[in-house]
Amino acid sequence: MPMSPPEQFAAAQAASFDILAGLTSKALDSLQKVAELNLQTMKSTLAESQDSTRKAFAATDPGERLALQASLMQPAAEKAQAYGRQLIEIAEATRADFAKVAEAQYAENKRLMQEFIDGTTKGAPAGSEAAMAAWKSALAATTSLYEAMQQTATHAVEVAESNLNIAANAASNAAQQATGQAARAAKR
Repeated sequence: MPMSPPEQFAAAQAASFDILAGLTSKALDSLQKVAELNLQTMKSTLAESQDSTRKAFAATDPGERLALQASLMQPAAEKAQAYGRQLIEIAEATRADFAKVAEAQYAENKRLMQEFIDGTTKGAPAGSEAAMAAWKSALAATTSLYEAMQQTATHAVEVAESNLNIAANAASNAAQQATGQAARAAKR
């Protein structure tokens, strides 16, 4: 038995609230992961800084200090690259969770709209075929737009990840060059 309009409205509101609560929970989970990553990064950076400072105070000549500084560049670049990748993983997981919810909601809304159009078409008076065709055409156009937006979002994420990898590799190569130059300078 079909629901009355007030029942449909109440059910839609309840479903929307559940979706909002679920998305809020996912967003908070992601924020917690970022906070944990940042805390872990700060702790390890502090420990490494203390160790490096002790080694720098213990170094007796400028060449030794240069070699120490050069030896720290490569690991720092690699850690920055790993941090960026972890942030992207968290963001991608969150985006994927939100996309699943959006896709499910979109599919349900599309189904309901199609049912409404089909029901209206069956009971529509003669001569309203053009209006019904326009509704169906609008639904098809909306579907195409939604799919295009999904493809664009997916492409943007892929481009961002690719750019991060390029930047990280460039930083890693620069650190390796600097390490090599500092090591050669320290030997002189």
